[in-house]
Amino acid sequence: MLKGWLIYSKKDIGINRAYIDWFITEAALQSIELELIHRENLTIGVLNNKHTVLLNKTHPVLPDFAVVRTIDPMLSLHLETCGVVVCNNARIATICNHKALTHHYVHSLGIPMVDTVYCKKLDLPANPPFPYPFVMKEVGGRGGQQVYFIKNDQEYAAYKKSLPTTDFVLQSSQVWHGQDVRVFVIGKHIIAAVLRKSHTDFRANYKLGGSASLYHLTKKEYRMVQKIVDHFPFDMVGIDFLVGLNGELLFNEIEDVVGSRTLSAVSDINLLRLYVKHINEQLMNRQGL
Repeated sequence: MLKGWLIYSKKDIGINRAYIDWFITEAALQSIELELIHRENLTIGVLNNKHTVLLNKTHPVLPDFAVVRTIDPMLSLHLETCGVVVCNNARIATICNHKALTHHYVHSLGIPMVDTVYCKKLDLPANPPFPYPFVMKEVGGRGGQQVYFIKNDQEYAAYKKSLPTTDFVLQSSQVWHGQDVRVFVIGKHIIAAVLRKSHTDFRANYKLGGSASLYHLTKKEYRMVQKIVDHFPFDMVGIDFLVGLNGELLFNEIEDVVGSRTLSAVSDINLLRLYVKHINEQLMNRQGL
């Protein structure tokens, strides 16, 4: 029987309990033993000149695979080095959890996106590169958090002073506010897309009170998304697009630790069942079975 670790930070377990139980159940239905692991109980590093993983300060039998549901690319890299298959892999976790890196690599594919400037806090220009309003994002933010809608000089000055020292992207806001499209992807397959809307916030995230409905990609949009999918070795991600003023989709970001709450609310697609099947197939292929 294949064995896997489902890794969460303790602070995230409560709100995701139903998802965790569902994941473990779907794995069991496909003869996979999936164990919830607290990230805080793992110690990784080089001990006695050897790449080492400790669980509760002891040497565990390492799993066949791990699904890392916390933002920790170093953990993913270390587990891979120790022979564990990680979903998503460390390269995807590194790129997709850094908004500037994501835009850099996706742009190389010729995917349309809003004008975007990469900047460190210490290097933020005195005069912003875009007319007001514009959007300022911490590169490591997710779920609509650490995203700021800057409307005037006073707000820009205040954010420059108060925000933590970090990297940012600054983006034009010449799009429809409060709308975006999330495309759910497993492996090389586009599973479904959801249109998210908010009438109260410039962000359309479902967790922030937005509404959602199934979105049917046009042939042109499907080809654009598939171009991204074909380029990256995804396991499961959500690819997000803003909606341009002419209705066109403009690349926004890729969620590495993507959930399925939105898709479950608007369809009967069992995303986790498909994901577990994908993991199972990938491991069987690696083992030549």
